Amino acid sequence: MSPDRHLGLEGYARGTTSFAVGLMPQHALALPLWDVLGVLTQRYGDAVTVALSDEAVDVDRPLGELPAVVRSPRADEPDSRWLQRSNMVGINVRNVHDYGGVIKYAVTLPSVFDSIQLLPIWEPGVVKSLYGIASWNLNYEFFSDELYEYAPNLDTIERQLRAVSNLLHVMGKTVGMDVIPHTDRFSEPALANPDLFEWMEVRERRIVDHSDGIVRRVEEAIFVWLSERGPAVGSVVPASAEALFDLGEDARLRMLFGQPDDVFGRIDRRVDLIMYLKWFGLEPVPATMGVPFRGIEVDPDPAHTVVDAHGMEWPDFVITEPQAQSRVFSPLARFKLYERVDDNEHWQIDFATPRPFVWDYVCRHYARTQHIGNFDFMRGDMSHVQMRPEGVPDVVDDHYDILGAVKAHIQREAEAPWFAYFAETFLPPRDVFQFGEELDHLEASLADATLGDLQSTVVGDAEFLRRFRRYLDDLSTRSTAPAFTVMTADKDDPRFDVFYRAGNEVRLFTALFVPDMPSYTGLGFEVRDVHWEPVENERYTKLFVFHEQGDSNIYPSKARFSDEFIWGENTELFNRLTRIRVFAESIVGDIGDSTTRWLIPPDATTLRGTAAWTQEPNPAYVFVANFDLERRSGYFGLPDLAPDVVLVPIFSTIGEHLGADRIHHNGFFHRIDDIAPGEGRVYAVRGDRSLG
Repeated sequence: MSPDRHLGLEGYARGTTSFAVGLMPQHALALPLWDVLGVLTQRYGDAVTVALSDEAVDVDRPLGELPAVVRSPRADEPDSRWLQRSNMVGINVRNVHDYGGVIKYAVTLPSVFDSIQLLPIWEPGVVKSLYGIASWNLNYEFFSDELYEYAPNLDTIERQLRAVSNLLHVMGKTVGMDVIPHTDRFSEPALANPDLFEWMEVRERRIVDHSDGIVRRVEEAIFVWLSERGPAVGSVVPASAEALFDLGEDARLRMLFGQPDDVFGRIDRRVDLIMYLKWFGLEPVPATMGVPFRGIEVDPDPAHTVVDAHGMEWPDFVITEPQAQSRVFSPLARFKLYERVDDNEHWQIDFATPRPFVWDYVCRHYARTQHIGNFDFMRGDMSHVQMRPEGVPDVVDDHYDILGAVKAHIQREAEAPWFAYFAETFLPPRDVFQFGEELDHLEASLADATLGDLQSTVVGDAEFLRRFRRYLDDLSTRSTAPAFTVMTADKDDPRFDVFYRAGNEVRLFTALFVPDMPSYTGLGFEVRDVHWEPVENERYTKLFVFHEQGDSNIYPSKARFSDEFIWGENTELFNRLTRIRVFAESIVGDIGDSTTRWLIPPDATTLRGTAAWTQEPNPAYVFVANFDLERRSGYFGLPDLAPDVVLVPIFSTIGEHLGADRIHHNGFFHRIDDIAPGEGRVYAVRGDRSLG
């Protein structure tokens, strides 16, 4: 190893630490990939070679036949409940450049972060939004030249994704993919399979037809367009629209748009077909969020219409009778999973009549991605969408929820009972994002854990304390576990700077030291700068979910002038969080399988900012936190510890000298004298005899 290599990499290579201690993510990304893979080889030996081998990256080989070292670290689990104790990190591959960057970033993550979720990995649509899937092809922009130079057999994006997942498995981490119940509104799946989606006719800023039968007109229009333009592949056009849509999807996609590797040629033909359909006013119905979900119209304000580079007008759509969280995602279209009532005259869904071929289509495509990526779990996008006005029905069948159906399908087809489901929901009051109670819906849809919304609060404020306490109550009573979420890409933009100006240490402290509660942390949290005013978009991870150029007028608030993510330089925060991570590594073996016993639970009345907890059945440590960021705690008592217990201070997030004072039972409780604002502190549990 080179003499100037970072000391954190040296310790990681030797196996003395589970991550490159002190290596900031931007510095890790600047390393040559061959150097990082050399470090991995020194640590894991031949497993790295196996992970990159032809055998292990053969995406047509059954996963059960892969070498043992690259299979899921959870392959021996009987079910998917392991996710309820996982500490997850979300990675937008754009922020780390490519798949090689994922590995570079991963060496900066301690083993206590045992899961990595990759944000969407398919070709993106409008403004290149990762959540607007344009095709089932993997996103070509994530191809790593460094990875290809190191291992020339990794010559496709599919093989590179598999190789990266294999390496993460070697590192002991599970890997998750996004499952999204919608696509870009004019995606290749929508245009090649119109009957999978709901369509409408828009004329002069009015929806003039949204009946079921309009899809036949769409198919006929696509056939006429193909007849006029000619096929992208081959020379013979089918004799009719019916014959065209009787073809297999792969053949139809090639005929309509071209070969999968002809990215720009496919885009050109798709744009031409979009322009043709819009000339007839034919458009897929956009996706919606928040009750009442159904009933839309063109936004009457002409100012809410943009014109793209091709001269096409794109008006916004709005809910006709909106409520607080009603929203139309104009660039997206949801799969049509059920038939409609009365030819869709009143925008009513017939939930008693699912469309099984649509469910099968969605499940098969995501199962294929799971297979390519050797994935261990899924994050369900927009899991909070539950459109049934009556809520969860009396009988929950296989066609209740598409995300649950994808999970069950993959578990069955991949013979992977451990394949887990992490739901993107925010646990609001009933009837806000969904009909009924969200946790009822999540349980019925087979979600193992859910994101929650602690990341949308300032540590220690009243809403933070109320939500945290509610999540703990739900954690103890429900089968879907709410997460202690630290930060997400969705909450890393200028609107949410206030959440991360203080309290970050105690936020991570709590996420890591409540082992029976899942957690989620977004990339870049560890170095995030303090922003008292909004800064340029290149400093926010959310703005890399899109690829809006600075001179565009479509979504100017999301525009960037550079493709380079600017990492934070908050070395003080990084060093403090590194201390927490290192300490967590030293005790994770003692608490990893424990159940939390709350001595002082978070105060839902918000009158008290302190909380304390230990483990059962055998307490090894007591964790104390002051979530109040403005006031010291003053003294408080820790109840419910045995009288012979002695508490020995061993760690504080603020790094101050703890002294040697041991805390004994005073006949009523163990008295903690004071905790600083935002401090987390750890006491080792000892007995009188063990202290001599």
